Amino acid sequence: MAENNVTSFKPTDEGSNEARDVGGVTGERLKSFIERVERLEEEKTALLEDIKEVYGEAKATGFEPKIMRRVIKLRKMDIEKRREEDELLELYKAAIGMA
Repeated sequence: MAENNVTSFKPTDEGSNEARDVGGVTGERLKSFIERVERLEEEKTALLEDIKEVYGEAKATGFEPKIMRRVIKLRKMDIEKRREEDELLELYKAAIGMA
């Protein structure tokens, strides 16, 4: 089974930050990937905070963030996909007496 392919790892120096090659995995390469992801996660957090701040500024000047988010979503959509969605929305609204 898969257990036969697992190499047991017992660090000799538990406090060491030194990357090692273990079970065919290059420690330095793995550490590099992990550090890159950590940096990107930090950047993502900062960007999300900046976006939240922009929505707050917009709200303070009278704009509705919920509607702004919807407009942004619509702008990302392909025009044909957006038209199709609009038509379906109108059809559904008419079907339940909202139109």
